Amino acid sequence: MAPPLTALIMAAGQGTRMRSELPKVLHPVCGVPMVHWVIAAARAAGADRVVCVTRPGDGVAEHLPEGVESAPQTEGEGTGSAVLAAREALEQSETVVVLSGDVPLVSAKVVQGLVEKHRAEQAASTLLTTDELDPTAYGRIVRDPDGSVKEIVETKSTEGVADEVLAIREINIGTYAFDGPQLVKALDEVGETDGERYLTGVFPILRERGLTVAAYRTSDTLGAMGVNTRADLMEVTRHAQWRVLARLARAGVTFTAPESVDIHATVEIGEDSTVGAGVTLRGQTKIGARCGVGPNTTITDAELGDGVTLLHSVLQDCRVADGATIGPFAYLRPEADVREGAKIGTFVEVKKSVVGAGAKIPHLSYIGDADVGEKANVGGGAITANYHRGAKNRTRIGKDARTGVHNSFVAPVSVGDSAYTGAGSVITEDVPDGALGVARARQKNIEGYRERIDQE
Repeated sequence: MAPPLTALIMAAGQGTRMRSELPKVLHPVCGVPMVHWVIAAARAAGADRVVCVTRPGDGVAEHLPEGVESAPQTEGEGTGSAVLAAREALEQSETVVVLSGDVPLVSAKVVQGLVEKHRAEQAASTLLTTDELDPTAYGRIVRDPDGSVKEIVETKSTEGVADEVLAIREINIGTYAFDGPQLVKALDEVGETDGERYLTGVFPILRERGLTVAAYRTSDTLGAMGVNTRADLMEVTRHAQWRVLARLARAGVTFTAPESVDIHATVEIGEDSTVGAGVTLRGQTKIGARCGVGPNTTITDAELGDGVTLLHSVLQDCRVADGATIGPFAYLRPEADVREGAKIGTFVEVKKSVVGAGAKIPHLSYIGDADVGEKANVGGGAITANYHRGAKNRTRIGKDARTGVHNSFVAPVSVGDSAYTGAGSVITEDVPDGALGVARARQKNIEGYRERIDQE
């Protein structure tokens, strides 16, 4: 059994350069707050305890996932002071990995490698490093002959920095593993620089105590990609989106135009489904196997069964069962429940209604607060008039019913099983099973009408 691991996530930055009232770490990346990506990576790497350093009142603590602790930073500035906000957790933790809440692409694999290196070296601290980025403005890693870290030389300004140091390409990318109690002791000795206490100030102190400072080198440079501006967020989202698509593709999903889709990380899609161009899938959307989605479709928090086909449509908080067909240009609003094999056709809007198995609503209709029976066929231009004098009522269209074109159903009203309604009817009274309901004025032709209009 692996030793306990605590993940400490720095999530207190406001991110004023984001030009937003929303705290930086809550900005979404593929539909998920960026700090949640970091939390997920830490948990996948084996963290038993996750603690986020937050600022009181910034709203971050209230939006953390279940089971994640918040350590409010109430005093001090700088990364060192932020870490000390979690003093109690650090003192209780043999191994702590320190992550940044605004670096959402750090991977569980990298975190695992860092922790394994830290434990193998029996180090007081282990830095995550890389030599595959431009080292300009980063801290260069100077190593001892035994491979441990001798010092970090900051090179934002190269004045007075030796050429042999500037020739080093290995850099510190700001993710660390620590012995928790040793970290606290060292931080208590770190002085302030320009009013801030910096976490990197612990490394000389640990060295002076004869403790090992190790480094774990990675080629995964996405784990160094922080977010400080909307442009950074856009670039991070681009990489995160590709991760989401690659994961779904490995699970059996085909994307015909992957560069044109927007798929949230929370979306589930079954095997042999195909997602076309211009598709947006949001929130807790679940799509079954063998579905064809798109092109140009937006689905939010909806559930689709197996073998569903839909295109050029918008679905929100609704359910579509196996084998149904939707669109083109359909709109399924909250609480629409489309049963097996049903058809919702062109320019049809469905809201808070059940459409029975095998039923068809092919064209130009609004179905709200209604129950449409199995194998019913609703003619084009149907309207359920569900709102009257401040109250909404339901319409029932029975099993195997056939309604004519351009019908209005004034709720509450029922059309019986196997019943018919005439074209152009306004149905205000119940139609019995098997009957024909007709409600329209008799046609009257006025002879010579055009001649009279022309004379006038």
